[in-house]
Amino acid sequence: MRKSVTSVFVVGLIGAAAYLFSAGGPQAGSSDTFRQLKLFGDVFERVRAEYVEEVTDQELIEAAINGMLTSLDPHSGYLDAKKYRDMQVQTKGEFGGLGIEVTMEDGLVKVVSPIDDTPAHRAGIQAGDVITHINSEPVLGMSLAEAVERMRGPVDTSIALTLRRPGQDAPIDVSMARAVITISPVRWTAETDVGYVRITTFNEQTEAKLREAIEALESELGDKMKGVVVDLRNNPGGLLEQAVQVADSFLDRGEIVSTRGRRTDSIQRFNARQGDLLEGRPMVVLINGGSASASEIGRASCRERV
Repeated sequence: MRKSVTSVFVVGLIGAAAYLFSAGGPQAGSSDTFRQLKLFGDVFERVRAEYVEEVTDQELIEAAINGMLTSLDPHSGYLDAKKYRDMQVQTKGEFGGLGIEVTMEDGLVKVVSPIDDTPAHRAGIQAGDVITHINSEPVLGMSLAEAVERMRGPVDTSIALTLRRPGQDAPIDVSMARAVITISPVRWTAETDVGYVRITTFNEQTEAKLREAIEALESELGDKMKGVVVDLRNNPGGLLEQAVQVADSFLDRGEIVSTRGRRTDSIQRFNARQGDLLEGRPMVVLINGGSASASEIGRASCRERV
């Protein structure tokens, strides 16, 4: 019965490709595509039938999809239902873990930035650190998702990381306890007659917290406030919509950001609306090598104000 299901899957895949290419496209009629899809079907059947350990069809298909996407660039990937739920939890501003934003580089996990006031931040983990071992298990050979899964766990359980830090020859061993990570995306303080606003990430709360910060600074400083410093250092990004809204908070006009795809009808533009929270006061934006993704939108959009 399972073999029949697999055969239907492979035949259906090739049939779908036949339909797409016969409909006309940039690669219409490509016989090479059919050969490659047949090769995929042959490998799929061989692996599920002869691999040393039994692997489910779902595992193989999801791995194939993820492999296709991760081969495109470091930022593309496939989210199954669990990973999608995890992403939703993180963008809401609260999740369990260590408090670090990470990416994959040369087969190892690289720290983009630690999140303020989290176990990772208190343990001294820095942006640019490379995680080589998790609980003595080598990271090399793991996917980013696998490494992240191992670093997460129940609150108050311990974890040991081995780090490689640029400029230091000896590895660094760090131990800490997992905790509930509640991200405060915006913090602020008054420095004499200048407001300081730090944006650590772009989650669902960021734009509202930014407005709250500006209102609090104006209430504290009043007419003395000459301007604001917006600190995006080590901000790893987050939600596009929130980054656009933050930039729009300081702009009266112009295009904030646009997305462009292969087709002309996939272009999206996000334009600023009238209304500047600072009412024309000067603003300086701070960035560094850890300012990435959505934080680059805010930086570029506010460039005329710097």
